[in-house]
Amino acid sequence: MLPLTALRRAPGGTAYGVRSRTKGKDAMPASGPVTRNTLRQQIADALRDEVLAGRLRPGQEFTVKQIADQYGVSATPVREALVDLAAQSLLDSDQHRGFRVREISVGDFRGMVEARSLIADGVFRKLAESGRSATGVSVLMAIRRRADEAARAARAGDLDIFIGYDLRFWRELGVLVENPHISGFLHQLRLRCWVFSVPHLRGDPDLRTRMWNGHSDVVDAVTQGGRRGGTGGHRGVPREVAGVGRRP
Repeated sequence: MLPLTALRRAPGGTAYGVRSRTKGKDAMPASGPVTRNTLRQQIADALRDEVLAGRLRPGQEFTVKQIADQYGVSATPVREALVDLAAQSLLDSDQHRGFRVREISVGDFRGMVEARSLIADGVFRKLAESGRSATGVSVLMAIRRRADEAARAARAGDLDIFIGYDLRFWRELGVLVENPHISGFLHQLRLRCWVFSVPHLRGDPDLRTRMWNGHSDVVDAVTQGGRRGGTGGHRGVPREVAGVGRRP
């Protein structure tokens, strides 16, 4: 049996809604009618967070039937959810053995960090050059609150809450780019970087010192760049902007 526990709403994360039958909880939330598409998304969100939490570990194998039985749902939305996660490079699929949590190598991790760094540099240049609209100012205020929440989680050493706020911070910052292809790509890279990092960070006695908490510095750099104009505003962004924390 897979170690899928009853899921809860993670701060800054997704409202999961799908719950494991092993805990005897309601299978679905009472927030409205459930369609196959919403069920597919709920299952994908739940499994993604199981991977991020380290309960589904790299290399762990499972089948569509196991997941469907675990959540008490039909096989079709489960299969669709697993295919979605495979498309996001979080799972590997095998026609005969089912699915497996992708094992990300150190080389892959370094490549993803480099890719994020190169793209983020261009993103911050664009933000610095474009200035701030009224909408942008409002978004930055919300992002700063997310930065404060992430900092509190880092100081407390709460990895799960920190990941939720960190992902939300970067996803909301990506809204300022106004290019869903770039923001979506950066979000998926950061998600995969966390998948690699979680097993190394979980249980680390020095976790509080290893978690990067420079989110407020990023907001400051974007805000100052927008006020000054030009391309220099992004220079205050620390190198850790491309990673998920201090080097493992």
